[in-house]
Parts: sequence; structure tokens; C-alpha cells
Amino acid sequence: MTITAPGVPEVAAAKVAAGLRVSVCVPARNEAPTVAGVVSPLVAALDGPGPLVDEVVVVDDGSTDGTGSIALALGARVLRSTRSPGKGAAMAEAARVATGDIVVFVDADVRNFGIHFVSALVEPLLTDLSVVLVKGTYRRAWNDGAGGGRVTELLARPLLRRLLPELAFVRQPLAGEVAVRRHALDGLVLEAGYGVEIGMLIDVARRFGPAAVAQVDLGERVHRNRPLEELAGQADEVLAAVLSRTAVA
Repeated sequence: MTITAPGVPEVAAAKVAAGLRVSVCVPARNEAPTVAGVVSPLVAALDGPGPLVDEVVVVDDGSTDGTGSIALALGARVLRSTRSPGKGAAMAEAARVATGDIVVFVDADVRNFGIHFVSALVEPLLTDLSVVLVKGTYRRAWNDGAGGGRVTELLARPLLRRLLPELAFVRQPLAGEVAVRRHALDGLVLEAGYGVEIGMLIDVARRFGPAAVAQVDLGERVHRNRPLEELAGQADEVLAAVLSRTAVA
């Protein structure tokens, strides 16, 4: 199921009417050039009588470039980790302290982040009680550097088609933009590294059924792309997360 969400004010009003709280969590490691562009609109969304966002939690995962200090100065709650255990561990740490009924995760390296990312992810959870997890889908800006989506298209989606065909409809299984109901998140054991998103997807689908997973179109997403040689570790962790859940490993 892919959904096009209404505007930000409408979603904020629906959230307030439902009496729910929304926490937005941002795992970040050495994202000083982009973290302000992500955190600033999130903090701005805390204001007003009917805010869309109730809490912004940034986990500084061992940054050495001042990422955490930038987020703190902008008004986010910042948790600092010096061990750099991985993206999934940072997300789990944020989830432990977040107080929202709906928890939204967004990446810190997005160059064109807007608050509509959050409203789009939250809206299906307000309008359909059967939806438990919402994944963002998007168009990549292929002209910025080396492109992107290589691990998704060459590994993650083929794995789902072969081993978990009921999830083959998910366009961006590795997307860092995701929203999940608190009661479901509390029952998950998150992968410590880059297998976290696909592991969360599989676990929610198995517990609640594939129909509990929705997708929303976030438009174009521009982010920092890594050289091919840096993607091997991510691919290995994604592969391990899938195989450990399919009795193939």
C-alpha cells in the first residue's frame, strides 16, 4: 500500500485530535554539513498550540566533527555515544528514551529534508489502525555524485523477492525514513548496524502481517552518497539481517 499524505497542518491537527505524541529520532555520525538542515525544521515543528512533533532526539554516534553540538544548539535533545556501536544501536538508544506513541526515524545526511517527511510518515498511522510501520519511498537525485540505491537494488530487494516475496512490494526496504507505533517498537530487537531497517521491516511484517506495512511517497531525496568501496560493510550487515530471519544463514 502506497499513500500520498495530506498537508502538514492537517496531519498535525489529526495527531492532536487523536491525543497522540510523536517523537522524531535522528541517528547521526559525522553529519555536521547536513544535520542542521534536518534538526532545524524538526525543532520548529515543536512550537504552536497543535504541534506536529512533540520531541526531537538526536543520537550522536561517536561524531568527531561537532554534529552533536550543532543539534544541541538548535534545541534538540542530544544523546552522545563514544563507542560508535552502529546505526541500529543508535536508533535503539533513541527509542529507549523517546516518549512518543509514534516514533519516527529520519537520517541526518538528507540535504533537502522538510517537515513534510514527518507528516507523510505519520499520517497513515493516524487514519488506519491496521498500519503499524510506514516506510518512506522517494526518487533519488541521480546527478549528485555517484548516484545511490546500489545496496537496495542489487541486494536488498532481490533478497526479499527470493526469500520473502510477501515483502517484494516494498520499494525502499533500507530507507532511513520510517515511522512505527510504540507498542510494536517495544517488541523489537533492533540490529546494531546497517541491517536495522530491513530487520525491522521483516519483524513487523511477521508479527502483524505484511498488510501492516505502508509506504508513503516523500518525493525527491538528496543525500550524501558513499563510494562503492564503503558499501561492502553495509551490504554484509543487510545480508546477515535477512539470512538470520530466514533460516538460511
